[in-house]
Amino acid sequence: MITAPARSILFVPGDRPERFDKARASGADLVVIDLEDAVLPERKAAAREVIHDALAGLSDPRFVVRVNSLDTEWHAEDVRALAGLSGVAGLMLPKTERAGDLSALQAAARGKPLHALVETVAGVLNLAQLVTAPGLVRLSFGTVDFQADAGIDGDAAELDAIRTQMVLHSRAAGLDAPVDGVSTDLSDDAALARDTDHARRFGFGGKLCVHPRQVAVVNAAFLPSDADVAWAQRVIAAIDGAFGAVAVDGKLIDKPVVDRAKRLVAMHRRYATVD
Repeated sequence: MITAPARSILFVPGDRPERFDKARASGADLVVIDLEDAVLPERKAAAREVIHDALAGLSDPRFVVRVNSLDTEWHAEDVRALAGLSGVAGLMLPKTERAGDLSALQAAARGKPLHALVETVAGVLNLAQLVTAPGLVRLSFGTVDFQADAGIDGDAAELDAIRTQMVLHSRAAGLDAPVDGVSTDLSDDAALARDTDHARRFGFGGKLCVHPRQVAVVNAAFLPSDADVAWAQRVIAAIDGAFGAVAVDGKLIDKPVVDRAKRLVAMHRRYATVD
């Protein structure tokens, strides 16, 4: 099971069980089996049974299930049937808009960690309250649906103000760094790497993926570069036992710089054990 916050979060349709193990073997840190958008209404009940049978016997969970939203006829049965399975590492709630949404889910989730998919204007406006919900471990940004709801055309600089809010509210609440939305162009790895690096620089810790080919690019983009790790190691070595002002590469270092260096080294070690 992944103990570091997941970088790559790969969606797989809940009615395609032949893809579950392939998704797990893709290198994705976490796999979201989707009962919502990826499954047609007439197939949702059957998909729920498929997921139950596939995950009931697992002892090393890497799967989160995106259940249907609270206002649907399928939500309650999704949670009842799947929350207690050993192979379910958590539940993701789509269209999360308020802390009460998660409180209602948490009461039935049997202690499973909760992931909130924020994809509406109401969800963003309620972030300060939403992040206080019991059981919540992480926010994910549903950029495509949010653009449609907000009437915003573009998912880069157009959404950066929202990204900042999600990072700050997550940080204040002690949640894992949030997860950025999908990049829909499956053929452009360079654009995906730029999108992921953009999210990382804004303080995000992961990215949603819609195809296995995206996983390796996303994982690599969240790793500190060799140059950054080497710099961080020089900083840590320089302060070991030092008194007074210390310079590294000709620049004075202070506590914030040292803290950043320690975070980089810790991240490098953490994900090296995962990869």
